[in-house]
Order: sequence, then structure tokens, then C-alpha cells
Amino acid sequence: MTPDPDRLAEVFRRLSLAAGAAILEVYGRAEMDVAAKADASPVTEADLAADRIIAGGLAEAFPEIPAVTEEQAASHRAVAGAFFLVDPLDGTKEFVRRGGDFTVNIALIEGGRPVAGVVYAPAKGRLFLGIAGRATEETVEAGAVVPGSSRAVAVAAPDPAGLRVVASKSHRDAATDAYIARYPVADFVSAGSSLKFCLVAAGEADLYPRLGRTMEWDTAAGHAVLAAAGGRVVRFADHAPFGYGKPGYENGFFIAHAPGVALVEPETAAETGP
Repeated sequence: MTPDPDRLAEVFRRLSLAAGAAILEVYGRAEMDVAAKADASPVTEADLAADRIIAGGLAEAFPEIPAVTEEQAASHRAVAGAFFLVDPLDGTKEFVRRGGDFTVNIALIEGGRPVAGVVYAPAKGRLFLGIAGRATEETVEAGAVVPGSSRAVAVAAPDPAGLRVVASKSHRDAATDAYIARYPVADFVSAGSSLKFCLVAAGEADLYPRLGRTMEWDTAAGHAVLAAAGGRVVRFADHAPFGYGKPGYENGFFIAHAPGVALVEPETAAETGP
């Protein structure tokens, strides 16, 4: 059974803000300890502190719903029914470089779909929530544990003669550039982490293609926000709906976009992806 939307929104906001405050405390230090995980990706004290806050808070608020979180390998098992997907600090490389495009991500998955999600960028003071078919952005003062002013957000109607494309700060490659080159592009918007989904949701971009490896906890919350704002996320190869609960929680290539963007078909094996 889906939790009450108001209760879910309250918990998602509260936990993301608390996690963001813990992350900013580490971010503000002169030095931070960085370790390498088994896949060579970085992990910091901020990742682990945020994970403790979110995992503990979800277990307390919704003990009947399991959580799959990036930082707890034991949670990466197959789950029957609804479950939470958590990336406590998406964009750790950006965080370590002292860039601001890192985010806190919490999503609820039901029937393979992200039905609710929060994406909070604590260094930028932007908190996006998508739930019950409504997407909002809330302005948050740095380190605050309560949201500020709120506004509804929705995807924009794209200009077919000149699209605004959002691309990764850290993961651009030749295959992605070749695919983007097949569209009429008026502007590029550079962003990191799950903020790319949110820029499309807020009408600040029209198209975000990702030709590269991601995990479900990287994308679920942003996907939920974008879907609530009227956008879509589809599989790259066939433009079918992009689902969750896949083996190993590993994603294939995908395209996030506003309705009205005429998607082009993949031309090469590199574009088609796994």
C-alpha cells in the first residue's frame, strides 16, 4: 500500500534536509577523508553520515518498506513489492572537487516505477519533490533543516528548432556528443548528478541523454521528479518505459526529455548500449 502522500512528502523533506546539513558540515571542512570502494568510486564521511540519517529515518517512519541504498551492499538484494531507493550523496566526485552539483536522493518504487522522489542539492539550496503527480521546487538556506518558499514546476514546451540539452559535467563522451549532434541544439546546460533530471522538470532544459553506466539509486529520485512534472524517461534502445528493480540495480542507457521532443533512433551499437 502506498504511504499517505503528505506523510511521505514530510519524511522525504525532513530526511533529505537533515542529510544535506550533515553533508555541508563535511563540505565546509578544510580537509576531508576520501576512500575508494570496491568499484574504485570515491566515498567520504559525508556519504556515510547521510546514509545513516536516511536509512534510519525511513526504517523508523515506514518499517514495512525495505530500503535499497548505495552505501549498504547488503541491501542490494532483490526485493518483492514496494521499496525505497536511496543515494545519500550523488555526485561524490563533484563533492570532493568542491563543486556544488551534488545531491541527496530518495525515491519510492512501486511496480517498477518511481512514484515519489526528492532531490536536494544542499550547496545550491534547491530541493525538488515529485509525488502524487505534482512536482515542486523549494528554496532552502544553506544548512537549514526546514524548506523555504515553494513553487510548482513543470516541463516546458520545447522549441523544435532549437533544443536546450543538459549534459553531464563528468561523463560526456564521443558517443553522447554524436547522438546530441543529431538534434537541433540551441543551448547546452552543464550539470552534475541527478540535477540534470530536475532541470528538465523545471523547464530549464528539454533533453538529457545518458549513454553510460548508472545505477538505479542514481536515477530514481530524479526520474520521479521529472515524471511528476510531466516529463518522461525512456530506454535508449527502443524508447520503452524505463523501469526499476532490475538485476543488480544496474541501468541501461536512457533518455530523459520533455514531451514534444522528437526522439531520434540510435544509429550505432555504441549508442544502443546494454
